[in-house]
Amino acid sequence: MENYEPVIIAFVCNWCTYTAADLAGTSRLTYPENVRLVRVMCTGMVDSQYVIKAFLEGADAVVVSGCHPGDCHYINGNFKARRRMKLLKEILPKFGIDRERIRLTWIGASDGIEFAKIMTRFTDQIRELGPCQSPRQKRVS
Repeated sequence: MENYEPVIIAFVCNWCTYTAADLAGTSRLTYPENVRLVRVMCTGMVDSQYVIKAFLEGADAVVVSGCHPGDCHYINGNFKARRRMKLLKEILPKFGIDRERIRLTWIGASDGIEFAKIMTRFTDQIRELGPCQSPRQKRVS
């Protein structure tokens, strides 16, 4: 397991977390290349099916990250995301997926440093957990 590198899918809000990721890049901050960003207009549009499909298609972990509560450009999108994530944490163990493999974060547009830190810490945590062992999961290389 010494060469294991996790695949992490990050659904990120266009207005806050994606901008923070962009800021991290323009500031020449690094974060693990294991994190693959999926830009969405709002975390409220990240359907539970997208998260489950990411796991079934080979992701080792999923991050959903958006604006801080109260700062959503669509008023309540991040509250919808929070409710969905709570339900997903209840459902995913039934698919054989540890609930530690999913994370919801709030990262503001000016938090490039915070973005890089959170992604690095989460990648290290998933690396310690090892590959996702869901029996229904496809493996990607």
